[in-house]
Amino acid sequence: SIGQSFEGREIWLATMTNTATGEAASKPALWVEANIHATEVTGCTAALYLINKLIGGFGTDESVTRVMDTRTFYVVPRLNPDGAELALADRPKFVRSSVRHYPFADEQDGFYGEDVDGDGRILSMRVRDDNGAWKAYPDDPRLLVARDPDEVGGVYYRLFPEGSVRNYDGVSIKAAPPLEGLDLNRNYPALWDTESVQKGAGPYPTSEPEVRAMVQAVVDRPNITGFITYHTYSSVHLRPYSTHNDDHFPTADLRTYQLIGEKATEITGYAAISIFHDFKYDPKTNIVGGSDDWMYDHLGVYAWTTEFWSPMKQAGITDYKYIEWFREHPVEDDLKLLKWNDEVLGGKGYIDWYRYEHPQLGEVELGGWHSMYCWRNPPPEFLEQEISSHADFAIFHLLISPKLELSSVELKHLSGSMFSLRVVVINSGWLPTNVTEKAMERKAVRPVEVELTLPDGATLVQGEQKTELGQLGGRDQKRNILFAGGDFTDDRAKGEWVIDAPKAGTLLIEARHQRAGTAVSKVELSVR
Repeated sequence: SIGQSFEGREIWLATMTNTATGEAASKPALWVEANIHATEVTGCTAALYLINKLIGGFGTDESVTRVMDTRTFYVVPRLNPDGAELALADRPKFVRSSVRHYPFADEQDGFYGEDVDGDGRILSMRVRDDNGAWKAYPDDPRLLVARDPDEVGGVYYRLFPEGSVRNYDGVSIKAAPPLEGLDLNRNYPALWDTESVQKGAGPYPTSEPEVRAMVQAVVDRPNITGFITYHTYSSVHLRPYSTHNDDHFPTADLRTYQLIGEKATEITGYAAISIFHDFKYDPKTNIVGGSDDWMYDHLGVYAWTTEFWSPMKQAGITDYKYIEWFREHPVEDDLKLLKWNDEVLGGKGYIDWYRYEHPQLGEVELGGWHSMYCWRNPPPEFLEQEISSHADFAIFHLLISPKLELSSVELKHLSGSMFSLRVVVINSGWLPTNVTEKAMERKAVRPVEVELTLPDGATLVQGEQKTELGQLGGRDQKRNILFAGGDFTDDRAKGEWVIDAPKAGTLLIEARHQRAGTAVSKVELSVR
């Protein structure tokens, strides 16, 4: 457990590696986290699927075995257990993330979404109203479409989520601010701003125990080289920045991000896009305080938010804009979705309108999309198909991490008790030891170190017991032979020493880097 939620539930972390080949902290790592948002429970299942694949494939699957032998996974399947419990309850309640009351301690007057008829679903609710904005679509009356601007004389509806009104006066229905108004994915330190700018941000960065637990756990594990957080929905991999255009990136980091994104698309079929350029809830506002911005901008590791599932894709809707589609789309798209519901989901996704005697509003109709079943998450029968390839992407992302190795250790006897030692350290990973240029800019990484542990009585005549070798390059920028400019050896460095060892004995050589891992060799000093 890395900590407890607001209501006292444990937040579990699985550390996955083959300890026979080294401790978890001595290997490059990937952090995978899920279910920070209450209803997005697909992410939790995907994280558990990854854990299961690593256990089940070890020893038989080449990639799984290699990644477990040489790297470490840190997996948090459910960062927000309180919210998930509400979402999965027999009589569910949908909150954004945390259950803590914020920014108000008590419910305000107005409308609240809830399961009013107790059937375990939160659907939509339509109420007959001559001044309503909606009408039934003639070709399929189940579907509500916008009333024409100059239209009169028809049957019209007001449309609400299923719910009730606190202190209803018989006339006014206003939206009440949610009692649980926090968004834990707005509470991270990077680019954080107050509630006046970013709703759900909390009173200060890491004010919430779930986020504080994760931030501390990540900082305590400096071997982390990458980050993926699992959300729903849109069938897309999102990358920073949320608040800046791509010109804000160091050039090398942007190109590497794009290359990793191309591989993510190849493996999973999900597009890889920029939050700032392609995934804004409002074109004039930015999202701040998110985990992926924090992981990249402060720590300098490549960070992704995976949004599982897209009903639109399932229904055959193509070339749509992820967020803009919800603001405006043709009725033909709605008809495609209804056809998908009828033919693929067997009618379980879109519920025909049925009458209900509401305790405050009188006769209403409940129905519409069962969002928890087929919008917020894939229906259970599609779940494994949707998430399985993402475990492969996580394994790929970790296997591209930097990895320190001792490519040669040369010990020569000079004369008497004197020895010379030359050690060549290489980075065999695709990414450089620093992972990103941003990490260098933020001074988030230390250089490669080589440390000698001398046998009893031995001393160094030349060289230092702990030697810094700087950062070692990777292959991520070596992509185009016409633009290569020479394949220089920035992926390796050497250290040289002269040792006086009158009693001979065993010399321990340890090369280490917080992100690229540890490589160890032992040699015997002996005079023959």
